[in-house]
Amino acid sequence: MRDHESQIQEAGATLAAIGLGDANYARLFREETGITFPLLVDEARRAYKAADLRKGNLLHLLRGNNFAARKEARAAGHRQHKLGKDPFQLGASFVFAPGNLDIFAHVSETFGDNASVVKVLAALADPGRTGAKR
Repeated sequence: MRDHESQIQEAGATLAAIGLGDANYARLFREETGITFPLLVDEARRAYKAADLRKGNLLHLLRGNNFAARKEARAAGHRQHKLGKDPFQLGASFVFAPGNLDIFAHVSETFGDNASVVKVLAALADPGRTGAKR
């Protein structure tokens, strides 16, 4: 998402990330990646638990879609950063709107399974469409 931050802002939204590490890990990650949006720290995994996010395992590393995602990321100039507190914790992408509305949710099934920016921008373009699916 960080590569599309300006498009997300143009759609009237703010990008934020939640990470498992401590404040020092977040600082190093920010320096290495150059992100400018808020980076929140959740050492206790409360947000991950509340969203019922999945965990990967060693077998996920062998999945074909994981190989494809790594290849695509490398081609785009991304690299693996230092492993964090729980390298098997999978992420998610959510779009929340005023009035406590959940208008988009993508919960990662495996490593490299990230939300489509096109779908995130579509959700931002039509915030009245509620009922985010997981």
